[in-house]
Amino acid sequence: MRTMLFWSIVVFMGLALWALYASPQNLKEVPISEVVKQANQGQIAKLEISGDTVLVTPEADKAGGKPTEKSRKESGSIYQQGLRVDAPAEVVVKKPSELGTALINLLGLLLPVLLIGGLFLFMFRQAQGQSNQALGFGKSRARLYGSDGEKATFEDIAGNNEAKEDLQEVVDFLKHPKKFHDVGARIPKGVLLVGMPGTGKTLLARAVAGEANVPFFSISGSEFVEMFVGVGASRVRDLFTKAKKNAPCIVFIDEIDAVGRRRGSGMGGGHDEREQTLNQILVEMDGFERGTNVIVLAATNRADVLDPALLRPGRFDRRVNISLPERRDREAILKVHFAKKPIDASVNLDSLAAKTAGSSGADLANIANEAAIIAARHNRKIITNADVTAAFEKVAIGPERKTKVMNEAEKELTAYHEAGHAL
Repeated sequence: MRTMLFWSIVVFMGLALWALYASPQNLKEVPISEVVKQANQGQIAKLEISGDTVLVTPEADKAGGKPTEKSRKESGSIYQQGLRVDAPAEVVVKKPSELGTALINLLGLLLPVLLIGGLFLFMFRQAQGQSNQALGFGKSRARLYGSDGEKATFEDIAGNNEAKEDLQEVVDFLKHPKKFHDVGARIPKGVLLVGMPGTGKTLLARAVAGEANVPFFSISGSEFVEMFVGVGASRVRDLFTKAKKNAPCIVFIDEIDAVGRRRGSGMGGGHDEREQTLNQILVEMDGFERGTNVIVLAATNRADVLDPALLRPGRFDRRVNISLPERRDREAILKVHFAKKPIDASVNLDSLAAKTAGSSGADLANIANEAAIIAARHNRKIITNADVTAAFEKVAIGPERKTKVMNEAEKELTAYHEAGHAL
C-alpha cells in the first residue's frame, strides 16, 4: 500500500508539473484594452487566443518568435473588444486543451484528498509502531548462540579443571538423558556458577552448550526488569517458552542476583516488580516436565544475597564454585591468549604466571592485549619481554605517570611505609 501511494503521488506531481509548464510562464501581464489599442496601431505582430487567454507577440519582439506578453479577454470575440478587422496583427485562435484543463481541475480536487489521506496514514503508522513497541516489552531479549556455528568447548578453556568436571555431568545429562532416566535419576533443573568477576563463568556455560551441541540462550538478570509492571514476568514466560521449543537446550542467566535477591528486602514498586519476576522464574522451573531437557545455568558473584527458594532442591540444587586460577592454570591461560600473537623467544610466561597471583582470567587476557598494544605503539611486529612486563605493571598498578616525580623525602617515607607491611 505504501508503494502504491508513493507512485500515485509521483504520477500526480508529474502531471501537475506538466500542466504548470505546458503554457509559457513569466509573461508580462497587459490589460486587454492596451493590447487592442497597440494592435490597431500596428505595434502587435501576433495574437494567440486560447479560451480567454491572449498571448501577445509585439513587433519589437517578433524576431524571437515567442510571445512576451499575455492578457485575459472578456467573453466573446476579441473583435468585440475593439480590435479592427483590418488590423495588421496576425490573429491565431487555438482550441483550449481539454486534457490540460481537466488535469488541473482533477488535481485541484485530488490534492487535498491525497494530503489528508497521507496525514491519516502517517498517524496510523505511528500508532501502529507504538503499539508494536508496547507489545515488544514482554518479549524476551535473550540471545541465542549455537545456531550459527558460534560455539565454545572445554578445550577452549584453560584451567578450571574442577569446574569442568562438575559441568561434564550436565553435558552427559543433555547428551544421554535416557541412561539417567532408566535408573530413576532426576536430571537437575538448575546449576549455579559462583565466582568472582572475570573467572570465566559465561564461557563455561557456553562450553557446556557447545560440548552437548545444544542451543544456548543467554540473558542478563537486569534485562528482565523494566519500569512497567508485569514486563519482567512476561519476559520470563517468553524465554522459557522459546527454550522448551528448542529443547534440549541451556538457558543462561548472568548476574542472577539482579533479579534473584532475597524477597521482602525492600520497599516500593521496583521491588514488587523484581519479586514478581523472581516468582515467575520459580514457577517456570517448577513447571519443567519430565524429559523436557532444559537446564538453567545461572552465574553470580553474590550467592549470599540470593533468595533461599532459588537454591532449594529442584531448582538451583547444584552449585559450582569457580575460583581464581592457580599458577599452573594462569600459565595455561596466558598460553591461550598469547597463542595467536607473535612473541619473542625471550618472553617467559611461567615467570609472568608467578607474578600474577590473584589475577582472574579476564585480567590475564587484558595483560596479553596490553602487551600487543604496547608493541604496536613502538612499531614492533613482535611482542618482547619488556612489552609483557610493561603490560603487567600497567594492569596491576595503573599507567606510568612520568610527570609525577617523588622527591627524596617522599621516597624515604614510602620506603618506611612499605617495609612496615612486611613486619
